[in-house]
Amino acid sequence: MRHAVKGTKFGRKKGPRNNFIKSLETNLIMEESIKTTQSRAKEIRPRVEKLVTLAKKQNMASMRLLLSRLPEKPALKLYYDIAPKYSDRKGGYLKILKTTKSRMRDGADVCEIKFV
Repeated sequence: MRHAVKGTKFGRKKGPRNNFIKSLETNLIMEESIKTTQSRAKEIRPRVEKLVTLAKKQNMASMRLLLSRLPEKPALKLYYDIAPKYSDRKGGYLKILKTTKSRMRDGADVCEIKFV
């Protein structure tokens, strides 16, 4: 039974899956918009929104937490560039736009996830 177990496995074990999700988060923060599959976008959306909420606090503790959860460049970009834009917004920093295209090799639904 999977009571209270969140998240998708993506056919990977725990370590590679965490690295994969971290790289998706990093790419989204650095590019501010990425095209990926719908399941991947749904997986990283709440994680990145929590990071933005953390960065909005603008104190040393939140900066250190960001640096522990992300590489240095994305953490600094999130803290100094992205989070101040959403200082008066309560939540919903990302949106997922579904596209009509599907991936050629396996037919997975492709969508775009970007900051509002």
